[in-house]
Amino acid sequence: MEIRQLKTFWTLASTGSFSRTAELLSYVPSTVTMQIKSLEEELGVKLLDRLGKNVMLTDAGQQFLPYATKILNDVEEAKCVSSQHGETTGTVIIGADEVLCAYLLPSLFRRFREDFPGVRLLFRPLSGQELRHSLREGLADVVFVLDEFVGAKDLHSEFLKDELFRMVVSPDHLLASRSSLIIDDFHREHFLLTDKNCSYRTHFHQSLLKKGADALTELEFHSVEAIKQCAVAGLGIALLPEMALKEELREGKLVVLPWDLSDVSFSAQILWHREKWISPAMAAFIHIAKSELKTEEISAHKRNTSNVIESTKNFTGS
Repeated sequence: MEIRQLKTFWTLASTGSFSRTAELLSYVPSTVTMQIKSLEEELGVKLLDRLGKNVMLTDAGQQFLPYATKILNDVEEAKCVSSQHGETTGTVIIGADEVLCAYLLPSLFRRFREDFPGVRLLFRPLSGQELRHSLREGLADVVFVLDEFVGAKDLHSEFLKDELFRMVVSPDHLLASRSSLIIDDFHREHFLLTDKNCSYRTHFHQSLLKKGADALTELEFHSVEAIKQCAVAGLGIALLPEMALKEELREGKLVVLPWDLSDVSFSAQILWHREKWISPAMAAFIHIAKSELKTEEISAHKRNTSNVIESTKNFTGS
């Protein structure tokens, strides 16, 4: 059993693609196939199943993955301890849901790439409990979640920034001009929501039911952009984090409904496994993430405070 075989298996488990694995490891696809076949023959079990273009771990592969991950982590740690300190290199595997990937993380990725060009970032789009599962199974080094701040014994969670949620509609929607709403106003309205694995969708649903709403008429989407476009087209009421709505609100394509969402309180967080060895590349990424995103939170707070002060001056005539 060779380290390169374990690295190939681990990368293939992370990407789910022979071609992507070959690209990341600078192999031709046939080399990936040969190494996996050799590893399976040595272990005497089938580790992977090919389903069309997708690759899935077998039960044996799922059981073997944590051991391969531990061996590769130990090897990486040994290299770092014994080598001279120089340019930070390595790979950091990141998981995040669509909202954070599209609206929060691009500036972070750009900053990290500028500061640490020798580190390769591998991104895995995931959702819901898949994010935490990827940490526990060793398929990701760090993940970003938009959720309630709930601790876990095996996962370390670091707060990054609070995120407000808005209920929005098209300017032509019947509720768009209302200065206040009651729960009965939502009767027969269509709610445009993310899939059921999304934590804030579940929380919002329960919040409306507690306030007296009947069974909600929901249209479920896997894409935030699809939700926004349907809301712009007047097809219903969308609930989304404010970070995803800035452009549409600024351009007047969507308007915020006067509905209290203070009980839908979520924050962006970065998580990693408490037992995982923190490589220099991973440590650098966590440091940049906290520095970049918490700075944005402080700046936003200052802007909001300035707006409140300016509004107060205008009101008092001072």
